[in-house]
Amino acid sequence: MDDLIVARALHVAAVLAWMGGVWFVTLVLLPAIAATTPPDRQIAEFHRIEGRFAPQAMAWVLLAGASGFWMTWRMELWWRFADPAYWWMSAMLLVWLAFMLILFVAEPLIIHPMLKRGGGFITLGRMRILHVVLSLGGLIATAGAVAGSHGWVP
Repeated sequence: MDDLIVARALHVAAVLAWMGGVWFVTLVLLPAIAATTPPDRQIAEFHRIEGRFAPQAMAWVLLAGASGFWMTWRMELWWRFADPAYWWMSAMLLVWLAFMLILFVAEPLIIHPMLKRGGGFITLGRMRILHVVLSLGGLIATAGAVAGSHGWVP
């Protein structure tokens, strides 16, 4: 059972660091850039600063996924994904999948090449909306997981 204690601790720490970073970007960084940077430089400024957080986010997302998978496999909890009472299990997986796709597929293959060509479609306003949606999804999944893992069933 010790491996489950370690996995849960790693999982909580990874989600805390990952989601804390996402909330910082959403509520502090993006508004600060919008308020202090000329519109034609906002995306470049965001990209410059965000580049320091992206590797950390990737590591935290991978650790959260690996530890979550380990706990699900080890405790044989796959059935929870089919039970509506455990909606938060699916919510966690969906949030994790969204970030995996963004960090490991969309950013390197689509977003970064677009930014190098001038951005166009990518604006700070659109990035703010996406970050708010992802932040709220993470908040709902995290709150549901904490409540659900402590016995709350709707």
